[in-house]
Amino acid sequence: MSCVSPRLGFSNRAQGNADQAAIRVGFFQLFRFATCRQVLMMAVGSVCAVLHGSAQPLMLLVFGLLTDTFIEYDIELNELSDGRKECVNNTIQWKRNYTAAAPSHNLSDWSNSTWEMFVPLTGRTCGLLDIEYEMTLFAFYYVGIGAAVFLLGYLQISLWVTAAARQIQIIRKMYFSKVMRMEIGWFDCTSVGELNTRMSDDINKINDAIADQVAIFLQRFTTFVCGFCIGFVKGWKLTLVIVAASPLIGIGAGLMFVAKLTGMELQAYAKAGAVADEVLSSIRTVAAFGGEIKEVQRYDRNLISAQRWGIRKGLIMGFFTGYMWLIIFLCYGLAFWYGSSLVVDTEEYTPGTLLQVFFGVLIAAMNLGQASPCLEAFASGRGAATIIFETIDREPEIDCLSESGYKLDRVKGDIEFHNVTFYYPSRPEVKTLDQLSVAVKSGETTAFVGPSGAGKSTAIQLFQRFYDPKEGMVTLDGHDIRGLNIQWLRSLIGIVEQEPVLFATTIAENIRYGRPGVSMEDIITAAKEANAYNFIMDLPQKFDTLVGEGGGQMSGGQKQRIAIARALVRNPRILLLDMATSALDNESEATVQEALDKVGMGRTTISIAHRLSTIKNADVIVGFEHGRAVERGKHNELLERKGVYFTLVTLQSQGDKALNEKEANGSDRIIFPASFRSSIRQRSRSQLSNLIPESSVAIVGELGPRAYNAIPEEEEEVVEPAPVARILKYNIPEWPYMLFGTVGAAINGGVNPVYSLLFSQILATFSLTDPEVQKKEINGICLFFVMVGVVSFFTQMLQGYAFSKSGELLTRRLRRLGFHAMLGQEIGWFDDHRNSPGALTTRLATDASQVQGATGSQIGMIVNSLTNIGVAVLMSFYFSWKLTMLILCFLPFIALSGGFQAKMLTGFAKQDKQAMEAAGRISGEALNNIRTIAGLGKERTFVDMYEAQLDAPFQAALKKANVYGACYGFAQCVVFLTNSASYRFGGYLVRQEGLHFSLVFRVISAIVTSGTALGRASSYTPDYAKAKISAARFFQLLDRLPQISVYSDKGDKWDNFQGNLEFIDCKFTYPTRPDIQVLNGLNVSVKPGQTLAFVGSSGCGKSTSVQLLERFYDPDHGRVLIDGHDSTRVNVPFLRSKIGIVSQEPILFDCSIGENIKYGDNSREISMNEVISAAKKAQLHSFVMALPEKYDTNVGAQGSQLSRGQKQRIAIARAIIRDPKILLLDEATSALDTESEKIVQEALDKAREGRTCIVIAHRLSTIQNSDIIAVMSRGFVVEKGTHDQLMARKGAYYKLVTTGAPIS
Repeated sequence: MSCVSPRLGFSNRAQGNADQAAIRVGFFQLFRFATCRQVLMMAVGSVCAVLHGSAQPLMLLVFGLLTDTFIEYDIELNELSDGRKECVNNTIQWKRNYTAAAPSHNLSDWSNSTWEMFVPLTGRTCGLLDIEYEMTLFAFYYVGIGAAVFLLGYLQISLWVTAAARQIQIIRKMYFSKVMRMEIGWFDCTSVGELNTRMSDDINKINDAIADQVAIFLQRFTTFVCGFCIGFVKGWKLTLVIVAASPLIGIGAGLMFVAKLTGMELQAYAKAGAVADEVLSSIRTVAAFGGEIKEVQRYDRNLISAQRWGIRKGLIMGFFTGYMWLIIFLCYGLAFWYGSSLVVDTEEYTPGTLLQVFFGVLIAAMNLGQASPCLEAFASGRGAATIIFETIDREPEIDCLSESGYKLDRVKGDIEFHNVTFYYPSRPEVKTLDQLSVAVKSGETTAFVGPSGAGKSTAIQLFQRFYDPKEGMVTLDGHDIRGLNIQWLRSLIGIVEQEPVLFATTIAENIRYGRPGVSMEDIITAAKEANAYNFIMDLPQKFDTLVGEGGGQMSGGQKQRIAIARALVRNPRILLLDMATSALDNESEATVQEALDKVGMGRTTISIAHRLSTIKNADVIVGFEHGRAVERGKHNELLERKGVYFTLVTLQSQGDKALNEKEANGSDRIIFPASFRSSIRQRSRSQLSNLIPESSVAIVGELGPRAYNAIPEEEEEVVEPAPVARILKYNIPEWPYMLFGTVGAAINGGVNPVYSLLFSQILATFSLTDPEVQKKEINGICLFFVMVGVVSFFTQMLQGYAFSKSGELLTRRLRRLGFHAMLGQEIGWFDDHRNSPGALTTRLATDASQVQGATGSQIGMIVNSLTNIGVAVLMSFYFSWKLTMLILCFLPFIALSGGFQAKMLTGFAKQDKQAMEAAGRISGEALNNIRTIAGLGKERTFVDMYEAQLDAPFQAALKKANVYGACYGFAQCVVFLTNSASYRFGGYLVRQEGLHFSLVFRVISAIVTSGTALGRASSYTPDYAKAKISAARFFQLLDRLPQISVYSDKGDKWDNFQGNLEFIDCKFTYPTRPDIQVLNGLNVSVKPGQTLAFVGSSGCGKSTSVQLLERFYDPDHGRVLIDGHDSTRVNVPFLRSKIGIVSQEPILFDCSIGENIKYGDNSREISMNEVISAAKKAQLHSFVMALPEKYDTNVGAQGSQLSRGQKQRIAIARAIIRDPKILLLDEATSALDTESEKIVQEALDKAREGRTCIVIAHRLSTIQNSDIIAVMSRGFVVEKGTHDQLMARKGAYYKLVTTGAPIS
C-alpha cells in the first residue's frame, strides 16, 4: 500500500475531511493481519453461514408439503360431508342404495343432483391420510432444521467474532506502538483527541467490518439466492410475475434510503447554526451592545427552514413507507390472484407450490434488503482502515526506538547551534528560529531570556531532537546530533519543564521513570537533592502516595520538585530547565533554586527563566528575539546594553517596589519581575496555541502554588434522564398533530394481523370444491388486499407527517429557548471550556433534535406495537383459544429474537468500549504527555503497559463471541421450534375437534408475525434513552440561573447619568482560573468627561478592569461605583446601554456595514441619517461611499472583507451611535499601520469629546494627552498622574518613555 507523503496524509485535520478519507483499502486487505489459524476459522465460519442461509428456503419446501397435506385432508372432509357419498376401499364412491333404487322412480322427478351420481367419481382417495401422524413428521422436520440452525448460527458467529478479536488485538498493538514511535512534529499536526478516537472508534469500525457482519452478510445473501432458486425451480411463471413487480419495491426502498441520507435538514440548520456560532463566539460584543433579544429573533428566523425540511422529511418518509406497504399488498393481491388461477384453472401448481414460490421470492427479497446494512459496515470499516493502516505503514522521520546512530564514549557537554532555521510543521508559515547561532559551554549555566515566542523553548526541543532543524545543525561535542542514537542522547539529558507532567502512579514510580532499575536509595537521594524529601515524608503513604491523574493531587511546587528529582535520578550530563521554578511561590522557589544550583555544578545547564533571581547568577545570559540570539553576556553587561534584557527587567522592578510597600510585613523575600512571566501568556507551544481561547489567556499576577494545573479535561457531568412528562409539556401546543399521528399509528398496527387473516382465507378457498364459488371468493380477497394497501398508504403518510410536524415544532421551540438561555448567562460561564462556542452550537444542533425521539415518534411506536399485538391476540383467541394459548408460551422468545436481530444490525459496540477503558486511559495519558515520555525515553514502557491492558478486552471479546453466537443461534431457531409445536397441535385440533385448517394458519401467522414485529419495534425506538438524556442536558441549561442576569428588570436606573467612575480596592480572579489573582486591590477614579489611560505589561489587569465596568464579571472583593451606585446593584441592560466599547480586534457580524453600525443601539430603530452622521464622525463615510454597494456592502464573516483600519472605524461608528456616556477604548489603534492609525486616532479624539473615557494603549502618542495616566503592574496601580507629572517623578513611566521601549 503506497504511503502518502506524511505531511499530506496527516495534515488533513485542517480540512476536517478525516471522515471522508478516501477509501484506499480493499475489502480483503482488512484481513492483512490474519494468521493461518484465523483464516481457517473464518473459512469454517463462512461455510456455516452459507449452510445456515439455505435453511430458510429448505423450510419452505417442508411448509409447502404441509399445506398440501392440510388442504387434501380438508377436501376429503368436504367430500364426505355430502350424505350421498361414502368411503369404500380407500376411495370415495356413491352410496350403493342410492344408485340401485334409482331407475324405479319416474324419470321426470329426477333432479340434477341425481343425474350427476351416474357420472362415476374420479378416484379421490380417503381414509389413508392420518393427519396427526403427518403433522408429527413435519414437526420433526422443523425441529431438525431448528437444531441445525442453532448449531450453524452459533458456529458462524463465534468463529468470525473470535477471529476478528485476534486480528483487532494485533492492529491495536501495531497502531499504538507505531504512534508512540512517531516524531513529535507528527503529533503537532494530529490532535491527541483525534488519535484517541481513532484508537477506539475507528478500530471498532474495522472490527465491525471483519467480524459477525461478514457471516451475516453471507447468510443473508445465500438465503436470497436459494429463495429465488426455489421460486424458479418450483414455478417459474409465478416467480416471473412477482419479479416483474419487485422493481417497484426496490425503487421505493432506494428512494427512501436517499431521503434518509440527504442531510438537507442539517444543511438547512447550518444557517441557523452559523448564526448561533457567530453570536456565541462574539458573546462579549453582543453583551456589550445589548443585542441578546435581537440575536434570539434572528436565530429563530433562520430556524424556519430547518423546521420545513424536517417536516418535509417526515412526510417523504411517511410517503415511502406507505408506498412500500401499498406495493407489497398489491403484489400479494396480484400473486394470489394469478397463482390461484394456475392452481384452479390449469392445475399446474398445487396450493403448496404456490406458497413455496410466493414465500421463496418474498424471503429472498427481504434478505437482500437486510444484507445492505452489512455493506455499509464494510464501507465504513474500509474507510477507517485507510487512516489506521497508513499510520501503521508510515515510517517516522525521527524514529526514537531505532537502534542506529553512534554513542560517544566520553561526553563533555558542549552544545552548539549553527545557523539553525526552524518552523513547526503545524505552522510552516511562522519562522520560529531564524539563523540561530548559540554556543553553550560544558559545565556552565547558560540562561535563555527573551519575550514569548522568541524561540527559547524551541531551541531546547531541537537539542532533545524532538524536531530536526530545517537548515543548519545542532552539535554535541562537535558531533551533529542527527548522527547520534536517540535513546542514548536523551538518556544524557535531564529536563524539568514549566508544567511538569507526572503519570498517574506513585511518587516513587514517577521518579523511577527517570532511570529504569534505580534503587530506593537513589530515589531518596534525588528527592533530597530536589528538596522534595521532607514533604514526601509528611504524606501518609510517603513514597507510595498516588499523585492522581496528571499529578492532580499535588500542588504546583510539589509536582515541580518531583519532576526535578526525576531529572536528577538520571544523573544527566546536561540539564535543561524550562522555567523550572516559575510555578512556585517564593518560599519553595528559593529551596528549589538552591537544589538546582547544587545539581548544576559540573553539568552543562540551559535554563529558561523569567525571574531575575534565577538568572542573575548564570554564567552566561543569552537574549533571544524573533528566533535569533541578539545579545549575550553577564547580568550587568546586558543592563548597560539597554536591549531585550533591559526592557524585560525595567518596568517590573517598579512593580516590585510598590508590592514590597504593600506587603508591610517587610519580609525580605526575593521578588522577581512579572513581565518575564507575562510571556507565559502565550507559551509558544504549538499545542497550547490551538487549545486555549485567546480571551482567557491573560495569565497574571502572583502565581499561587497551583497556578499551572493545565485545564483538566472534565468528563461530561452525569445527568439524570429527564422525565417524559416534562418533555411532553413543551410539546403540548401540538396535541392535535399528536392525536392524528396516534390514530394513524393504531391503524398501521392493525395491518399485520389483517394480512394473516386474508392469507389464511385464501388457503381456505383452495379446499372448496365448487369452482364458481372459489373464483368469486378469490377475487374478493384480492380486492381486499388492494384496499388494505391503499388504507395503509394513507395512514402511514398521516403518521409520518403528524409526528414529524409536532417533533419539528418541538425542536424549534427548544432550540429557541436554549439559545435564549445561553445568551442570558454571565460571561464567566462562557469561559468554561465545556461551554465553548463549538460545544454550545453542537448542543443546539444535536441535543434539541434528539429530544423529538422521546415524544411523537416514540408514542407512535408504542401505539403501533400495542395495536399490532392486541389485534393479533384478540383475533387468535376468537378463532381458536387452545392453539393461541400454546403459541403465547412462545411469544416472549419470539419477541426476544426479533429484538435481538434488530440489535445485531446495530452491533454491540457499547460493551466493547467499556472493556477498552483501562487501555484507553493508558493510551490517553501517553499521547497527552508524549513530549515528557519522549524526553524520558519511556516509549517502550508505555507500549508494553498498553499491550498488557489489551488482554482483558481480548478475553472479554472471546467470551462475547460464544455468548453472542449462542444468542444468535437461539434467535434464529426459535421460529422453527414454535412452528413445529404449533402445527403438530394444530393437526390434533383439526382431527379431534374439527377445527378448520385455515384457522390453524390464521392463528399461527398472526401471532408469529406480530411477535417478531414487536421485538423489532422495541429495539428500533429511535434512541429513546438518548433523547431523555439530551432533554435533561437541555433542561439543565434552561434551569440555570445566571449570576449576572441580562433579562431581568431589577436593579437601579437613574436619569442624569454622568459617567463618574470609581474602582475601590477591587480584587478579582477569573472563574476558570481561581488560583491566579488578576486584580490585586485596584484603586482608581475618573470624573465625568475625563480621559483615563491605563498602561502596563500585558496581563497586568488593564482589560480586566474594563470588563468589570461592563459587568461581564463582578469583582470578588471591593466595589466598582458608577455615579456612586454600586455596580452589582445597577440594572445590567441599563448600565451597558450607557457604555460604548471599541476593542483591539473589533468583532463585526456577517451582515452589511449599515447593519453593523446600527448594532450599536439595539433598543430602537435607527434612521439612515443617524448612521451617516456617526460614520462621518468616525472618518468612515467617504470610504463607504466609494464602495459599489455603499452602506449595503456585506463585511463578510467576522468582517473578513475589510482591512483592519476599516473594521476599526466601523466599530467606532458603532460605539458613537449609542451616544454613550462612557467610552472604552481597549488598544483601539494598536493593530493599525501609521497611516490608518492617524485617521482612526482623529476619529477617536472626536468621539471622546464630552464623554468619560478609559483608554488602554501601547503607544505613547495615544496616551500623552490623557487627563490621568495610570501605570499598572500585577493587578494594581503603581503610579498615576498626567504625562508631565509622571515624567517628573522619573519612575516606571519615565523609564519606558525615555528608553523608547514598547510598553508591553
